[in-house]
Amino acid sequence: MLSRIAESIYWIGRLVERAEDTARLLDVHVSMLLEDVGLNEARMCADMLTSLGLTPAEPVTTTAELLELVAYSAEGPIVGALTAARDNARTVREAISSEIWEALNTTRNSLATQRTRARKQGPYEFFGFVKMRTALVSGLAESTMARDDGWHFLILGRSLERVDMTVRTLSVAGASRDPQLASVALLRACGAFEAYLRTYRAMVATQRAAEFLLLDRLFPRSVFHALTEAEQALLRLVPAGVGRTGVADAALLALGRVRTRLEFAAPGSVLSDMGEHLREVQQATNEASAAVADRFFDKQTVIAWSVEA
Repeated sequence: MLSRIAESIYWIGRLVERAEDTARLLDVHVSMLLEDVGLNEARMCADMLTSLGLTPAEPVTTTAELLELVAYSAEGPIVGALTAARDNARTVREAISSEIWEALNTTRNSLATQRTRARKQGPYEFFGFVKMRTALVSGLAESTMARDDGWHFLILGRSLERVDMTVRTLSVAGASRDPQLASVALLRACGAFEAYLRTYRAMVATQRAAEFLLLDRLFPRSVFHALTEAEQALLRLVPAGVGRTGVADAALLALGRVRTRLEFAAPGSVLSDMGEHLREVQQATNEASAAVADRFFDKQTVIAWSVEA
């Protein structure tokens, strides 16, 4: 597979996941402000921007300003990400199914109408639109793509982005004065609330919620599960990355190291060591992303013809 095609498919996976996870985060942010009027709106907006890695030129103190910057902006992590995913899909139409291309193209073309409606009627329907359209793209990829290198690059990009976004969500948990309300909001932001209830069959507890999103082996948005999926995709792309005497591939090494630490973490230690766990995972994800780019997508300097005098 050409490096250009692999890179575009990889970024389709990352960008679609980024748009969906950002919509989930903002949806919960708006809901929490409606449910708990005592929350500090300016602080919550600042925490949200920090978690997303955004540094606006002007201070953002209200949810309306936050939505304009993050949700509706053409360069933001929702509209900008979906537009970039569509642009990447246009360049690799021969490597993806026509259904995936049509879904991304239709989504991009509908964003202007959805933003106008959201500004007038509120953001709830806009967030639902983003979540449904990204779920459609994921479902079409699942059912129409061959399990070849293109598929593995898509899963690798999606999994690395999912790890990153789940870690960011965990890092800003606890904005509410009520720990249980904060844990419920955390689970909802990751689409894990109902899965949590079916797993534990009990009220939401802070310790269990953190463990579920960080360590659960079966929930697809948990950090551990996404790390495992990224590892498996890399192993299929780099079968020689693991040898008899160790791991040679830098991305596999970074992901395997942090995944092992999570897998054998002491039970009940998640909350006390949460900050350390999140820093390690974030660093490993960044290292793996850089290693993947260096190995598969590194651009060669264009060779220029020399003109003789």
